[in-house]
Amino acid sequence: MSRPSVLLADPSRRSILKGSAALALSLGTGLVAKTALANPIKLGEAEVQVFSDGNLSLPMNFVLPEQSPEEIQALLEPHGLASDTYAPDCNVTLYRTGDRLVLFDAGAGANFQPSAGDLLGHLEDAGVDPAEVTDVIFTHGHPDHLWGVLDDFDDPLFSEAQYWVPQAEWDYWRADDTLANTPEERKSFVVGARSRFDAIADQVEMIRPGMEVISGVEAVDTSGHTPGHMSYVLHGGSESLLVVGDAIANAVISFEKPEWRSGTDQDREKGAATRKALLDRIAGDRTKIIGYHLPHPGVGRAEKAGNAYRFVAEG
Repeated sequence: MSRPSVLLADPSRRSILKGSAALALSLGTGLVAKTALANPIKLGEAEVQVFSDGNLSLPMNFVLPEQSPEEIQALLEPHGLASDTYAPDCNVTLYRTGDRLVLFDAGAGANFQPSAGDLLGHLEDAGVDPAEVTDVIFTHGHPDHLWGVLDDFDDPLFSEAQYWVPQAEWDYWRADDTLANTPEERKSFVVGARSRFDAIADQVEMIRPGMEVISGVEAVDTSGHTPGHMSYVLHGGSESLLVVGDAIANAVISFEKPEWRSGTDQDREKGAATRKALLDRIAGDRTKIIGYHLPHPGVGRAEKAGNAYRFVAEG
């Protein structure tokens, strides 16, 4: 079944969406199987919720191309996890602070994988109108984070929002030689990123590491997964929380074997180095994190476990 049309200010489009969403529910498609974090996180006067965009489906030999099947099996099977496929959740963070309603990433939309792209329906279930979103802050330009920024009519879904993009991401995906230098199986990533960035170009502001994007949101360089990948510390009162994007992407592999190089990282060596440094920091500081691909809702902490770490889920 095709995905529901996207909610826009146009009443006819809104009707299309509601009718399609109701039909999806009646057919048992699981559109709202995962919605939002049941107990929103308080950060001073601000509030954080996590919405599911569905999940991805990836072969494990793509995720861990340098490990043998025996190594992978030995790591994952004690946790009851499959060693041949990987189906990570996709967790989109919504941050309410003052008069700002902020999304971190926009989900996959309808044109990446059929198991993803559920964000819009879940926002509507929670009473969040895309037109009310004031800011969309991107961690990076991969399809499952960026492609949902457009609706089914190829218009910006969050029509009133300011879009914030890491400068190095913007430069990389739009560079003249990026498409030619990208492996054939990932060329669609480049084409898709360019079309979305072109569509929102008039509403984009650039982010640099260390910058306060909006009040209480600090940008942290976590490049490696992509050339400009950014994570964000949310500050509120005496509390803080780190939205890590894909810098830490698996609740077992990333924590227990952070040195294993991932096929999902564009720079595998730098991705592993960033992951280890980030885990050391958040474990030492006992920082709460939200991981885009950690088990829904992706909220928890890292603890030292011998020479590695373990993920302690919360929420």
